[in-house]
Amino acid sequence: MKYMLTMLVCSVINGKTTCIPPITFDEKYNDGYDCMVNGYNKSYDKIVEIGREDVNEYNIYIKFGCYEDKSNKTAVSSKYIK
Repeated sequence: MKYMLTMLVCSVINGKTTCIPPITFDEKYNDGYDCMVNGYNKSYDKIVEIGREDVNEYNIYIKFGCYEDKSNKTAVSSKYIK
């Protein structure tokens, strides 16, 4: 089973949370562990890229998750064939 990493960048201004559309990376991971470690690394890189001033001014935070890649799976019917 392969995993995909999706990241959500959000900010809180005047008590209102706003997020940009989710970012899903093309890279596929062999397991949840590798995906999570990369999620933390990519989140760190993005916060550094945004910079201290904007992170603090706009209360920016990042959420991410690792999800099973279902793009190559075939749907299976729950009906029994006699």
